[in-house]
Amino acid sequence: MVKIKFIIILVNIMLAQTLFANAMRIVKSKLHDFVNVQEIIPSIRVDMKYYGSDNFVGRRIKGYSAPLCLLTEKAALALKAVQEQLIQNDLSLIVYDCYRPQTSVNDFVQWAQTSSDNKLKAKYYPNVNKSNLFKNGYIAYHSGHSRGSTVDLSIVSIDSRLKILPDKLDFGSGFDFFDPSAHPSYKKLPAQVKINRLFLQNLMMGAGFLPLETEWWHFTLKNEPYPNTYFDFPITHN
Repeated sequence: MVKIKFIIILVNIMLAQTLFANAMRIVKSKLHDFVNVQEIIPSIRVDMKYYGSDNFVGRRIKGYSAPLCLLTEKAALALKAVQEQLIQNDLSLIVYDCYRPQTSVNDFVQWAQTSSDNKLKAKYYPNVNKSNLFKNGYIAYHSGHSRGSTVDLSIVSIDSRLKILPDKLDFGSGFDFFDPSAHPSYKKLPAQVKINRLFLQNLMMGAGFLPLETEWWHFTLKNEPYPNTYFDFPITHN
């Protein structure tokens, strides 16, 4: 009986994987409605973490040939509504990642499977074993970012020339901190950190984005135009 139940579970898993694969499309070409967010929102601040070495891998990630924030036009226009509210109060969105090619996701997967590379563990995942990054959902074989309507961001203070000021809003952790304390609902935080996270979440949800339960900085457009399509064109200036 136990053996039969195991076989049934295994068959169900294989069926679910087949259905997912059939529903998902990988597209190598850039569609016309992908835009450079800075052209839609000139005042937004951009710090593309995976273009440089300031990330949990410690090097530029494959697929990032330019430090550009690309999103679907629908997502960019929704983000513009958030920025317009912030800019009136000497604040600005700062984006860390936007569209992410499937090639880049594959690069993360390969890194996660190399157990010996832990040079940035203390900064990004001090309380989790690298072998558990998949199990805990921090690394996956596919990312909503590859669908073009997901963005990682925060809020910074700016002056009249749009220069970022040193008195940053405290969100309790840095970007890509793989830890429960980075979850939006984490309770053991200073009151101001909770207020800042709620402020960001309310702004983004008001513009039509949905939060992620494990990352306070991560938001996906609710009615994204390509919910079953994962893109794999490189991020370039062309």
